[in-house]
Amino acid sequence: MGTYTPKPRVLALGLAGALVASMAAVGSIPASAEETAVDPATQQYRPYLHYTPEKNWMNDPNGMVYHKGVYHLFYQHNPVGTTWGNMSWGHATSKDLLTWEEQPLAIPQTFNADGVAIEDIFSGSVVVDQDNSSGFGTAENPPLVAIYTSAYTGAHPTHAGKQAQSLAYSTDDGQTWTKYEGNPVLDRDSANFRDPKVFRYDGPAGSYWVMTAVEATDHKVVLYKSDNLKDWTHLSDFGPANSVAGIWECPDLFPIAVDGDPNNVKWVMVVNLNPGAVAGGSGGQYFVGDFDGTTFTSDTTDPLDTMPEGTVFAGFNDGTYNGWTVNNEPGNWKNGPWGDAPATGSLPGQTPVTGFGGTGLINGFNDGDWPLGTIESPAFTIEQDYINFLVGGGNHPHVPGGQLANEPPAGDLLFEGFEFPDGTNLSDAGWQLAGDFEPARNPSTAGGEYFIGAKRINTFEGGPEGDNNTGTLTSPEFTIDDSNISFLIGGGQRDDGTLQAELVVDGTVVETATGKNSGALEWRNWDVSAYTGQQAALRLVDNASGGWGHLTFDHVVMGSEPALPRSSETTVNLVVDDEVVRSSTGNNSESLDWTNWDVSDLAGQEASIKIIDNNRGGWGHILADEFMFSDTPAHSRLEGYDWLDWGKDYYATVSFSNVPDDKRIMLGWMNNWDYANNIPTSTWRSSMTLPREVSLTQTPDGPRLVQKVVDQIDSVRKDYAAYTDGPREIREGHETLPIAGDLVQIDAEFAPGDAERFGLTVLGDGTEATKVGYDASTERLFVDRTNSGNEDFHPAFSSIDDAPVPMVDGRVSLRMYVDRASVEVFANNGLTTITDQVFPNAGADKIGLFSEGGTAQLEKLTITPLSGTMWDTGSSDGATKAPGKAQLSIDHQQKNGPHDGNFAVNMQLLEGEKGSLFKLYENGKLIRYEALSTATSGAQTFETNINDRPNGKYVYTGELINSKGATKTTQRTVVVGAK
Repeated sequence: MGTYTPKPRVLALGLAGALVASMAAVGSIPASAEETAVDPATQQYRPYLHYTPEKNWMNDPNGMVYHKGVYHLFYQHNPVGTTWGNMSWGHATSKDLLTWEEQPLAIPQTFNADGVAIEDIFSGSVVVDQDNSSGFGTAENPPLVAIYTSAYTGAHPTHAGKQAQSLAYSTDDGQTWTKYEGNPVLDRDSANFRDPKVFRYDGPAGSYWVMTAVEATDHKVVLYKSDNLKDWTHLSDFGPANSVAGIWECPDLFPIAVDGDPNNVKWVMVVNLNPGAVAGGSGGQYFVGDFDGTTFTSDTTDPLDTMPEGTVFAGFNDGTYNGWTVNNEPGNWKNGPWGDAPATGSLPGQTPVTGFGGTGLINGFNDGDWPLGTIESPAFTIEQDYINFLVGGGNHPHVPGGQLANEPPAGDLLFEGFEFPDGTNLSDAGWQLAGDFEPARNPSTAGGEYFIGAKRINTFEGGPEGDNNTGTLTSPEFTIDDSNISFLIGGGQRDDGTLQAELVVDGTVVETATGKNSGALEWRNWDVSAYTGQQAALRLVDNASGGWGHLTFDHVVMGSEPALPRSSETTVNLVVDDEVVRSSTGNNSESLDWTNWDVSDLAGQEASIKIIDNNRGGWGHILADEFMFSDTPAHSRLEGYDWLDWGKDYYATVSFSNVPDDKRIMLGWMNNWDYANNIPTSTWRSSMTLPREVSLTQTPDGPRLVQKVVDQIDSVRKDYAAYTDGPREIREGHETLPIAGDLVQIDAEFAPGDAERFGLTVLGDGTEATKVGYDASTERLFVDRTNSGNEDFHPAFSSIDDAPVPMVDGRVSLRMYVDRASVEVFANNGLTTITDQVFPNAGADKIGLFSEGGTAQLEKLTITPLSGTMWDTGSSDGATKAPGKAQLSIDHQQKNGPHDGNFAVNMQLLEGEKGSLFKLYENGKLIRYEALSTATSGAQTFETNINDRPNGKYVYTGELINSKGATKTTQRTVVVGAK
């Protein structure tokens, strides 16, 4: 069901313990920002074409069904908070799969007489019980039946910590639901049995209901049959198979005719997993095979890989560390993180470790995630082109320029580092406390990690209400007499100003910082050189409530240099001349996978391999094994599997039931459990992907899924406003196109020419943008969001996600949908997709082309604006007929006359229907593409500045366009250089 599992490898405590820990961590009470009414259409990052709830948390799509002309989308929902918790079923309906109307809460959690939650409603499915086999309806009014997972909390009197399958039914077309009094209907006495997807099987074996569900930690899909949805008989199991790097969740099973041939029908088994997906974190894999009514047989399960060719440098299979230097953290009772000898597999408290070679490996989980340490190889000379090895464990990359310690920068320590003598508080030191904050509680001696000394400010401890404390703490004024202020900050993240540290100069807030929903305090720095000599104060603002509704703050230093960031890494590093020149980390998975370093440019140099565990938090350990020198690179096992999507944000994907014309339409949750609770939205969190129709097509490797956005997308295309370009060259560098937009469909075809990389940039602001490109040397498509706007809210977010996409006839073709905070890219006619969230800077809507390492060829490009279908976006121009005639004129001011190459071209519409788009052409080339407001009073006008034109003749023409047509403007000619 996509349960939030901060440490998914440690499941020995059972689900009840995991739920308690999860809810304590992420909270279940809405932040104060949710209490103020906000127009969703005005919220940054709110998509206009993807479904989002108006407020609060959403994850996995559930119970998707078509019934009486209406598509029903149910989903995992926290009705009272913006992070995971209080799992219930939300509900939305649509007639076209694009315009969704949010409905009342469908199936809420269950509470006992004391108001304590005893059952969470996890993922499942809905079927139309057409023959009333369940008896919940009548022959005349067959019921909708929901089959869902009852996740029983520790407070349940008989099933505490267990998961079983239950029913609810509706006889009013899904508007109200009744939980079946005989629940649960299928109980395996398991803590991880969940996510039932039920369908009607009609085939040679008979006619009955079939359920696919998972035993999540066993990596198995379990199949059952029933005649009445209440009584279930086991059929078979599928798995483990292909990626078992994380828990298996949200299965699906359905038939599709290959290339539409009814005589060649194959079955597709979908298995979502977390973590262990190809891009890291959560994702979905699929298998193609056959189902005979009892057993699914996969044609696409990969055999176990063989060891790549090469010379083994260290395999750790003789019970020793092969002469490597081991540094365990002093005083750790289990001599962690490495212990005295290599591990032989999993360690106590750790879920099964898989994918290593031989009998031993480096495993930094001795005593769990807490201990820190290093382990380093003997020195060696680099002689071959590649170093191959297996790696797993936590995803915490090396931070270039960072420190493994937690040392403050040189400078003056302000406010004594809050290390006041006992009996002295912040008020005694001149701080002003307001709201819930009490002098006796500040500074605090509890909460947070990586603080310095014994005391710090912690707004959780600073008042009687914990996370619900609100108020401010303001320092006495001080003089800024150096260029940097550095400090440690942790705790909650809010991006709406309700939870932040502020630097106040002359009554104005000039710098801010917030936490990252983490107990670990991190170094932050403000460049204050512009305020040298001025008086300033620090103010901590906490107007946030609910989970992570607090800040921790410590050790403020004013000096000439910023603090070095702490590198809380779990990494394998190649060290040359005491510098890290290559680095790899795990994938938040206990399954090791092959990776490689190309070291051909380092031939002849002396090096060592240094493994670092410098992280005490979740996934704070590293796994490594089988270091080899080779002339060829080892390849990731994950690359050989079949993935629904190669991006970070396509999870819990399942299909709608009962869709007309036997279409198979799938929908996914556009998020990733690595950072889902941290994305920087405000009153809501998470969106769904666009709905996709899937089919099977024959490939050289056998039948494979192809995907496209449903045909209904054509109804929101603004074809009249489309921008076209090509064929032409894309010279090395970046160019901004004359069209901009944050809700567009892009169709592009490229040839590489002599360029190394090329493609498009979207959601740009001139400084940052999301890059969607192609690497010609590796034939891989990529989405690069490392410089996409807001990407530092979580260390796992910034990424380059790529996929193998062979060119066809020397070209690569893409279709892309951009919607304010996401990109969905379809390549090779939908055989490969990459879906990623992005969080661009405010107002970022520029679109551009780029080429690196040479000149690429743009064969053709069409950018089509789309109308929003969610919220009131004002996307319709309200036109009743084509625009009136507009005239062009040239600005002939004395100093900016046309004679010197600097002038303005003005468009003015004096009467007639207004245009919603203006295109300006110079000598037949489009140079300006601008959306216009149709709500203006009086004459509609627009001005385009023309600068630095060389001598010559320039003919300007224009078009004024709306949804009803296009009208050409008058023509104007300018001769530069004429007197």
